[in-house]
Amino acid sequence: MKSKTNNLFYFIPYGLWLLLFVMAPVALIVYHSFLNLNQHFTLDNYITYFKSGTYLMMTLNSLWYALLITVATLLISYPTAYLLSNLKHKQLWLLLIILPTWINLLLKAYAFIGIFSQSGVANQFLTFIGIGPQQLLFTNFSFIFVATYIQIPFMILPIFNSIEDLNQSYINASHDLGATSWQTFRKVIWPMTLPGVKAGVQSVFIPSLSLFMLTRLIGGNKVITLGTAIEEHFLITMNWGMGSTIGVVLIVAMVVIMIFTGESKTRGGVPK
Repeated sequence: MKSKTNNLFYFIPYGLWLLLFVMAPVALIVYHSFLNLNQHFTLDNYITYFKSGTYLMMTLNSLWYALLITVATLLISYPTAYLLSNLKHKQLWLLLIILPTWINLLLKAYAFIGIFSQSGVANQFLTFIGIGPQQLLFTNFSFIFVATYIQIPFMILPIFNSIEDLNQSYINASHDLGATSWQTFRKVIWPMTLPGVKAGVQSVFIPSLSLFMLTRLIGGNKVITLGTAIEEHFLITMNWGMGSTIGVVLIVAMVVIMIFTGESKTRGGVPK
């Protein structure tokens, strides 16, 4: 009986946190999505969203850029995490990779504005090697590059933990049975580290869907996403109903992504 009372006592602050900072905000967004500018109940926001080519194109843009950022981050993070796991002072190197996450996102964005500007370090290097200054800032490339840089630590960490949890005996058995390094990676290492990859994809893809500050500061509003549309509806047009509707669509998209990238049941320690 005492144990049950203690468990209930520990659950109260956790339950209040979920109620006030997760459930209540989501409920408010859903509620406002059914209101028009006159605060009357309506379905026009959803009708407008699904009938508008502009909003549908923004949705496709958001998914496309989130996919590009996720793929670029994965291609960099997986080899890096694998290399880190074989280093002598791997925890120190991992800390150095995670360290930039402690810096404010706005400060990092302004730092890259300086790097990619016409007189920045990147263009100085291009001039030095004879290419000459290029328009690097306010391009799709700069947006994807900066977003990838910011998201890398969130992809590396779960992959690194999965690699650390690898049972070395499986790898040794694969080599003993005559498998090449590539076959060992494809048949043993990759399937067993897939849960970490899925966790990393969730950590990167979902936030990338709603990016808006980088689209303005780095992309120069040439990259239009749903996050940008939400910001404009809430802060400029003051159409909270339409902004909330887009927010609901994003929430549904995030839930779908979490379902598809959720960890599958395992059999014998190896994912199906």
